[in-house]
Amino acid sequence: MQDVFDIYTIIFLALAVFIFLRLRSVLGQRTGRERPPYDPYAAREPVRPAAENVVALPTSRKPEAAVQPPAAAEPVEPVERWKGIAEAGSALATGLDAVVAAAPDFDAKHFLTGARAAYEMIVNAYAEGDRRTLKNLLSREVDDGFEAAINDREKRGDTVESRFVSIDSADITAAEVRARNVQLTVRFHSQLVSVTRDKAGTVIDGNAEKVTDVTDVWTFARDVASRDPNWKLVATEAGQ
Repeated sequence: MQDVFDIYTIIFLALAVFIFLRLRSVLGQRTGRERPPYDPYAAREPVRPAAENVVALPTSRKPEAAVQPPAAAEPVEPVERWKGIAEAGSALATGLDAVVAAAPDFDAKHFLTGARAAYEMIVNAYAEGDRRTLKNLLSREVDDGFEAAINDREKRGDTVESRFVSIDSADITAAEVRARNVQLTVRFHSQLVSVTRDKAGTVIDGNAEKVTDVTDVWTFARDVASRDPNWKLVATEAGQ
């Protein structure tokens, strides 16, 4: 009986040693250089871009091997600078040059895109009595005028319906710098359906079935010393 016990003991010991050696070969040994357990709340290292997208920073070099600074970009020819916006040598081109000198980030085409959007938003906001939108797009003086007109309209019970059919053109007609402000005047040609009704629903101005050609001349301004990059409407007049 003792011999049987010894045989089983030896067999179990041999199995234990075998299993230990297998686990060690699979899991490896600790060397002291292992990474700590993954912490999902720890700050992660930034993802490095693929090798082909990496731009190597210059290392320090001997003075004779120093990299020369790139040549300055050639100035844009006056004839091309305001192509499609203003004629070279015109008063408008001179005014636009002054605007760029005061606000180097100025882009005339980008400005016109924004001016068209602002024009439509302001006309629609006025018709709807949307004071919040108007306040963000108008100077204080112009906002006061719009506010007074909306108040009078609401007191009478009148309503305005306005719908743009198209904005056919938006052209800069004047540009100037006044102290810290740059000002640009834009002439808009649009087609609009507009009608005003009294509180009884009777049409008192405009025609809900007729498209009207409208010309407006609006002036936008921006304070170049301010961190606010937005332009605001500072003057309006009906064009011819």
